[in-house]
Amino acid sequence: MLSKIILQANIDKVAKCFEHADKIVIVSHVSPDGDAIGSSLGLLHFLETQGKDVHVIVPNAFPDFLKWMPGAKDIVRYDKYAEFADKLIAEAEVICCLDFNALNRIDAVATPVVKAQAKKILIDHHLNPEDFCQVVISHPEISSTSELVFRLICRMGCFEDITKEGAECIYTGMMTDTGGFTYNSNNQEIYFIISELLSKGIDKDEIYRKVFNTYSEDRLRLMGYVLYDRMQVYPQFRAALITLTRNEQNRFRCVKGDTEGFVNIPLQIKNICFSAFLREDTEKNMIKISLRSVGTFPCNKVAAEFFNGGGHLNASGGEYYGTMDEAVQLLKQALVKYEDLLLKS
Repeated sequence: MLSKIILQANIDKVAKCFEHADKIVIVSHVSPDGDAIGSSLGLLHFLETQGKDVHVIVPNAFPDFLKWMPGAKDIVRYDKYAEFADKLIAEAEVICCLDFNALNRIDAVATPVVKAQAKKILIDHHLNPEDFCQVVISHPEISSTSELVFRLICRMGCFEDITKEGAECIYTGMMTDTGGFTYNSNNQEIYFIISELLSKGIDKDEIYRKVFNTYSEDRLRLMGYVLYDRMQVYPQFRAALITLTRNEQNRFRCVKGDTEGFVNIPLQIKNICFSAFLREDTEKNMIKISLRSVGTFPCNKVAAEFFNGGGHLNASGGEYYGTMDEAVQLLKQALVKYEDLLLKS
């Protein structure tokens, strides 16, 4: 049995919203990851069993290794089909905001979402949600938004309506947001949920292969280059840093998702507890910051204090508007400031 994490009042409000709506839109954050896509499609498949007209809208492209997911081909990209997406959002009776806690996380999609008359529901696991939805299901202690979607469906008494396709999407979101269940995944209820998803007929081994073992040759060569030439280790801080410029990404014909997981690799080094990955964005003039840690080191504090970001204890991110050299210097300042915590972790 699962503990009742979500307030009953919120369960009732969501059930009422869904009951009285025919047209529902699901939106998720910019550069959608496995949890964003998994939770959105998992909810979509459930709502379709209820006879609803449902569309998923994301701000921009998502990685190729997620495009196998049932329903992924019908996801509407706002950067390509803004007019169509605007119409869907304007006509929606309910808008579900999944896996983000602030409107700036959905970029240009924020404008039509704010203007929409639809009831808005937030389902998310990031800290400090902004006040832009009528119903807020926010649980940072939960491993993924996909897990929250599963819990929500079950609490509404609809477990039987989770299809195999929906279960595949929910499992993918849970798996990717915990690094294949290697961090933020010690809650035993996660494994109860997995057993329930397996009862739907999913093949978790095949899902793992589709997500983690279907990369291109270019990605593997890029990884080799990154590890040999672009990784710096700071043993005195128990930390490591990877940097990657736009030119370097172009050299290896990098596509969306090719750098996924790079930030985790230095954590395989003995005694390293903190890893940072600084990558020049290929769409905007900024540097994307990815931070990971093991143990008790709070990389979300580093993200918030130095890179206008946030996230979870062991997995966080941010942005920096400036040069790569400046971003590296800022990261080094963070290492000095947090030296005591790094050495204790």
